[in-house]
Amino acid sequence: MSRTLLFACDLSAENRAAFARAIRLANQSGARLDIVHVLDPYLPRRVLHDLEEAVVADIAATLTDIREDYALDEPASLIQTVAGEPYAEIIREAHDREADMIILGAHRKRGQPDLVAGTTLARVLRSAPCPVLSVSHPPTQEWHDILVPVDFSLTSRHTLRETLKRFPEGRLTLLHAWNIPGERELGSDTDYARWRDREVEQLRRHLEEETEQLMSELDDVPDLELVLEQGDPLDVLMTHLRRQPPDLLALGSRGQLGRHSQITERLLAEPHCDIMLCRAW
Repeated sequence: MSRTLLFACDLSAENRAAFARAIRLANQSGARLDIVHVLDPYLPRRVLHDLEEAVVADIAATLTDIREDYALDEPASLIQTVAGEPYAEIIREAHDREADMIILGAHRKRGQPDLVAGTTLARVLRSAPCPVLSVSHPPTQEWHDILVPVDFSLTSRHTLRETLKRFPEGRLTLLHAWNIPGERELGSDTDYARWRDREVEQLRRHLEEETEQLMSELDDVPDLELVLEQGDPLDVLMTHLRRQPPDLLALGSRGQLGRHSQITERLLAEPHCDIMLCRAW
């Protein structure tokens, strides 16, 4: 079955980077690029008909402009408009088209995490049937360095598997945040420190075994580095993103971070890189 990438186009200037990335991904994967724009269903029917034609023409012109700007080949594509609630229509279209991935531009409420929860992007991330890519960086930036937060959850395993399959030539950093009981009270105790170090080493071996098992299922695997850092998972992740931002962050929709909505809103409001969010299974 041929692959389909679904790009949700909102016609904004901020959407150009995502549009260009969608074209590039379609060319690289040999997938068809379905471009969808959601119209206001409450417009008069005659206005809606005229607007549909204008929107399709504008998207086609933008597609040509972006291809010329970035010297990209023309992928197999389909441009279409639908009417309805944007997030609901994007999710429905992804189901109907059996999309391999949904691609959207980053939202425009940067630095305002409290305003992110109700955005189309945040709602699509919560309910999409496939990985969702939020693009904020130019498509000329290669995805060489990919960061994947990991734990022992099914979501984490699925996200790592998706990342390994999609980016076999990347360099993956697997980030795990750990907290050992008693660290605050007994951290200076020598016996406790030795026990803690043994626990962390055992944790590392466990993660390495799980990763190797996943890698054995695939033909091509990228370079991997496992990083264990102490602290709250959200704090560890945000610190790592600021200190050493990757090209792409691959994150599960649930898992060790526990506060899914909080971390999603934080990341969308402070995008250090492009983000791929994978569903729980």
